[in-house]
Amino acid sequence: MTQDVYLIRHGATEWTHSGQHTGRTDLPLLPEGEVQARTLALHLSRVGFAAAFTSDLTRARRTAELLELPDLRVTPQLREFDYGEYEGLTSEEIWRLRPDWRIYRDGCPGGESPAQVYRRARSFLEALARVERPVAVVSHGHFLRALAVAWVGLDIQAAADLELDTAAVCVLRDGDRGRVIQRWNWTPELG
Repeated sequence: MTQDVYLIRHGATEWTHSGQHTGRTDLPLLPEGEVQARTLALHLSRVGFAAAFTSDLTRARRTAELLELPDLRVTPQLREFDYGEYEGLTSEEIWRLRPDWRIYRDGCPGGESPAQVYRRARSFLEALARVERPVAVVSHGHFLRALAVAWVGLDIQAAADLELDTAAVCVLRDGDRGRVIQRWNWTPELG
């Protein structure tokens, strides 16, 4: 029996456009982000989700609400990477401070380490094992990448090789070939 987990990144925010790292800062969706979520809703309405989970931060919660997901459960376990001292900074600003910095290798001073994020992702996946599928998971860019590599048992540093746009959908599948990343970074055409 094939079981799917749909990873959905929240819609656009002000800091999405500026490139600032947005962990615990609780930003709302831009009007563009709301349009993205409504467009996704049209494409995902036929999936028939058995359950849905979302981060407790506004941008993810609002995306999940606009998707009209059933049995929506809100959890801080799906929050974005805690960027600590790097919260609100762009990658370019961080590289000026630390030219060799890589989030999935180095983590963030005053925030989470890659090992802590990976443990959180694995813990969520363990709890998810008891949930009927298909399931929707609405969360944040860096955390969803960590969730994907934890799903297939890769090292957390492999998450750096996955690009993830706002309002993108990814599908993790557990089927006859075991756990795989079936689809990655799909976004519908906005129109």
